[in-house]
Amino acid sequence: MDSDIPVIARRLREARQKLGISQYALGVAAGIDEMSASPRINQYERGKHAPDFQMVKRLAVVLKVPASYLYSEDDDLAETLAILGSLPAAKRRHLVEELRKLAAEAGSAE
Repeated sequence: MDSDIPVIARRLREARQKLGISQYALGVAAGIDEMSASPRINQYERGKHAPDFQMVKRLAVVLKVPASYLYSEDDDLAETLAILGSLPAAKRRHLVEELRKLAAEAGSAE
């Protein structure tokens, strides 16, 4: 992992590649003008420029990940966020409740 690349740039590239779409397709789907879609996503992925939060939200929708995934510095947390974001709301609430129980158990074991 290249530590010189901002986390948002790395996560953006990872999510785009996992989805199997081009920089151009991602940019256009996120509402970037067709003429600048590919160069702009390329600049985001190289860390030359950072998208503002409104753009991050649009990119996250296209990439099918929560916006928080794109900001997560921890790989396990990022994966957890992506998984949680892919679940239906009822299953997500159930899983969050189970996580609360685990956290409470871990806290009482200390």
